[in-house]
Amino acid sequence: MAQRKLLVTGSSGLIGSEVVTYFDALGWEVHGIDNNMRADFFGSGGDTRWNQQRLISTCRNFTHHEVDIRDRRAVLETVAALRPDLLVHAAAQPSHDLAAKRPFDDFDVNAVGTLNLLEATRLHSPETVFVYLSTNKVYGDAPNELPLVELETRWDYARPEDYNGIREDMRIDQSKHSIFGASKAAADIMVQEYGRYFGMRTCCLRGGCLTGPNHSGVELHGFLSYLIKVNVTGGLYRIYGYKGKQVRDNIHSYDVARFIEAFYEAPRVAEVYNLGGGRANTTSILEAFKHIEALSGKPMRYEYVDQPRAGDHICYISDLSKMRAHYPNWDITKTLDMVFEEIFLAWQARIANA
Repeated sequence: MAQRKLLVTGSSGLIGSEVVTYFDALGWEVHGIDNNMRADFFGSGGDTRWNQQRLISTCRNFTHHEVDIRDRRAVLETVAALRPDLLVHAAAQPSHDLAAKRPFDDFDVNAVGTLNLLEATRLHSPETVFVYLSTNKVYGDAPNELPLVELETRWDYARPEDYNGIREDMRIDQSKHSIFGASKAAADIMVQEYGRYFGMRTCCLRGGCLTGPNHSGVELHGFLSYLIKVNVTGGLYRIYGYKGKQVRDNIHSYDVARFIEAFYEAPRVAEVYNLGGGRANTTSILEAFKHIEALSGKPMRYEYVDQPRAGDHICYISDLSKMRAHYPNWDITKTLDMVFEEIFLAWQARIANA
């Protein structure tokens, strides 16, 4: 049997690098596209070259390609040359705040870059299974319309029917998304359309807080990684609105890679899934402070800014019912405690080796 081939965009980022490592361990031929645009977006704190070098030195069957997904010709040539069995598109401009300052770059990366990859796949490798890392920001601030109750350390859903979180039938229009959310929504719809219109096996994973020890967390992107980094380094964390009680569900990048494998083994056409840690892996900012303080023994230094980020979610929990129904052998394996400990130890090691 021929060796299966994977192409990952954003291969030096959190999800991209996890997918590279996971499929390399399975014996796949793995190719990664990354041009370290994260350093351009976020400065030295967002630089991912360290992760690229880690992959090159530790993976057996990994090849790095210095390609910008906005470069249409380069994308077409790369996909035509490789014709991968699986394409995982994880490259993105991921920040709300930055998108408003650099809207052309944001749209060119998130929307146009995705179209370049879709069309390259349709023209040169239409049997490829195409998995797109979308975002829960495609729902805009519509999730904030659900009735909420304020508890001591978090906001939560007031109605029993909302307990498990946001389902895939939440509307994606007529709400405030942030410019980033709008560009990702454009790409999300296009990925679905290439599935429905051309019959390609595509999937949108609408991620909540995707996290793990290989995240180059910065203030504008990478909630849990950045929060833990600030505690470890003794920095000052800024809470933006909602009393620090805003809630997110967190999924380890390893469990993301496991789901991608499950989808590849039994692909569907134009499918959409909400991807997160579910109810069991939720934390508010205030709760996360307590969690990392208990691990590190260091108090969290923070200040409060009484202005939420535009389009930000107050309480967002991913309902995993559809994922579990379609892929019953998949489930969350990394608990919130495990996630915190792994990220904490990784930041300690990274700072010690800096």
